[in-house]
Amino acid sequence: MAKSLSKIWLRGLKRLLTIQSEQARKTTRRSATRPARPATPKPSTKARPAKPAAVVRASAKREAPRVVRESRVRPRASAWTSGAWTRSFHSAPAAPGRLVNHLQYGLYLPSGHAHEAMPLVVMLHGCTQSIDEFAEGTRMNVLADRYGFAVVYPEQSKHVHSHRCWHWYDAGESAGGAEAKAIVSLVDALIAQYGFDSERVYVAGISAGAGLTALLALTYPEHFAAVALHSGPAFGEARSGIAAMDVMRRGARREPAELVDEAVDVAQYPGMPAIIFHGDADHVVAPVNADQLAVQFQRLNRIVDANGVRRAGEVREERKNGVVTRDFVRGGRRVVRLCRVQGVGHAWSGGDDAVPFHSAKGPDASALIWEFFRHQRRTGAGRVAESVATEGAAAAR
Repeated sequence: MAKSLSKIWLRGLKRLLTIQSEQARKTTRRSATRPARPATPKPSTKARPAKPAAVVRASAKREAPRVVRESRVRPRASAWTSGAWTRSFHSAPAAPGRLVNHLQYGLYLPSGHAHEAMPLVVMLHGCTQSIDEFAEGTRMNVLADRYGFAVVYPEQSKHVHSHRCWHWYDAGESAGGAEAKAIVSLVDALIAQYGFDSERVYVAGISAGAGLTALLALTYPEHFAAVALHSGPAFGEARSGIAAMDVMRRGARREPAELVDEAVDVAQYPGMPAIIFHGDADHVVAPVNADQLAVQFQRLNRIVDANGVRRAGEVREERKNGVVTRDFVRGGRRVVRLCRVQGVGHAWSGGDDAVPFHSAKGPDASALIWEFFRHQRRTGAGRVAESVATEGAAAAR
């Protein structure tokens, strides 16, 4: 959501609250000036038996709103994990207009595994989400215990955006560019502190978090071995909040591969494996964005040309249990995977539906994302695979 639109909405909300408060004060003053009336019970023609205390308590329970509910599909992730969850902040490089650039984050370290040379997964939440909700809903920490990788959850500050949205559409140094730089700085600091494997760092995000994931893939490809984008917008066209909302609702209006060529030098780009998830019932970010992202990451991996026409590799498609999966394979290696899930809206597929923006429907996105990640590695030379990295400028054209 655009920051300017958020400000307008907040100003309107504040005016509404001020009017309501003033009305409440006036009502209180009028009540205070009136003499109290003695309570006179109305006569009743029928005697009503008193309800038993147990019935009263049962009625109260039925009427009380249920604030917290358990998952319909399995226990909460917190009941399954056994590792260490730490909240802290990272002092990222100062950005223009910000005296201090503290990035809040949560770090999960699985138990029973050595931290040295451990893979690291970066998880980027969407608008209005907290990192606790994102960890709870995706259950990524459960997988971390099982497979032995660390998970870090950077958290957008409400001081930067009132709805905790990342500025994925603005690569400027005071907006999305600063946020991407802060996340890279955090990753470097964690690798230095814990000895995580710098060749196996991955980043995944949902919605605005997926948008920032794409920005990280474009601007810092040497830091990440693969990315995952869930319910994310196509990149390259939006330059403002209003334009970002247009892309979210309708997808990019221009050729997706052409937008990639404007953003990076494809011939020199080191490649970026990507897995893309999207629900076909998503009314926040139109599903066409997923198809466009698939084309864009094919272009980044030099599978299609600037017009989106396939020049290398093959496509393998599978339809099963309401999921359409397309694998874009090159040199016998799956480079881009697109998963379109029926019946899922703007929510993490196969998540804990007791947490907002997570759906019990669909395949377990977290499990499939890690299965995709674990086969990817960024070498010291900045390459992810020989089949991608050794292609020259001729293949890029």
